[in-house]
Amino acid sequence: MFTICNDSHSDFILLGFSDKPYLEKTLFWVILIFYCLTITGNLVIILASLKDPKLHIPMYYFLSNLSLLDLCFTSSCVPQMLVNFWGPEKTISYTGCAIQLYVFLWLGATECILLVIMAVDRYVAVCHPLQYTTIMHPKLCLQLAVLAWGTGLIQSLIQSPATLQLPFCSNRRVDDIVCEVPALIQVSSADTIYNEIQMSIASIILLVVPLIIILSSYIAIAKAVLRIKSTSGKKKAFGTCASHLLVVAVFYGTVTAVYLQPKSHYAHEQGKFLTLFYTVVTPTLNPLIYTLRNKKVKGALIRLGRRTWDIWNN
Repeated sequence: MFTICNDSHSDFILLGFSDKPYLEKTLFWVILIFYCLTITGNLVIILASLKDPKLHIPMYYFLSNLSLLDLCFTSSCVPQMLVNFWGPEKTISYTGCAIQLYVFLWLGATECILLVIMAVDRYVAVCHPLQYTTIMHPKLCLQLAVLAWGTGLIQSLIQSPATLQLPFCSNRRVDDIVCEVPALIQVSSADTIYNEIQMSIASIILLVVPLIIILSSYIAIAKAVLRIKSTSGKKKAFGTCASHLLVVAVFYGTVTAVYLQPKSHYAHEQGKFLTLFYTVVTPTLNPLIYTLRNKKVKGALIRLGRRTWDIWNN
């Protein structure tokens, strides 16, 4: 049974690293730099994907979706994070916390599904190259993108209200840097077993199952690549998949540690740093990973830069 609280819609306090004020000042500047890089890098990839005809293929369509997703994901929490790290004021309104929770869950779940779709796209490209354009036609790509964004939204609309309905009473000190489900569950004054079960089920559906599908896709890809006789062919095939695998490892490695072990000592002590990583660092790394390892993207960025330079000088 839920406890009735008179101040159920009062402000929350995001403690962050308040016990280490010297660390918060350093993190403010580090996060600000990463946030600027995230905005710049992802905007450039979106513009390159839209403007360059050579990137008008499914792989880069999904990459531009990932860039848009990362832009929105990091913007849903970093501005508030910077405000909290800059000064002693750590409060966030109930409405602000609710909005952040809804958006955070929506975009986080969407990224889980989108990474699966990108893995399947690479599987079709490597294992069925002759049928690739027939299978991954524009209509299907649009439907898959809508599926990813829609699934994330449904997940948020299910889990966010259940979390916000918990009574928090006088304990509104959230030991985290953002309003996310594990941290809010920990400060509730009620029995949270239903919420923990719900979160575990959601984690299995959105983290474990997608990860199994991704790994299965890449096992099939590896088998197909090993059958290629030419060394250059193998190198090209592995090159198209390495970037995505690296993104998957970085994202899933940190998110699963937070959401699959919400009550453990490890998650409690290290959870804030892991959250910081997948909300700030990962969205910055994604554009770098894809551009540094992809000749087509680098070529598109060079052409975009030249066109921009010509426009400025005319």
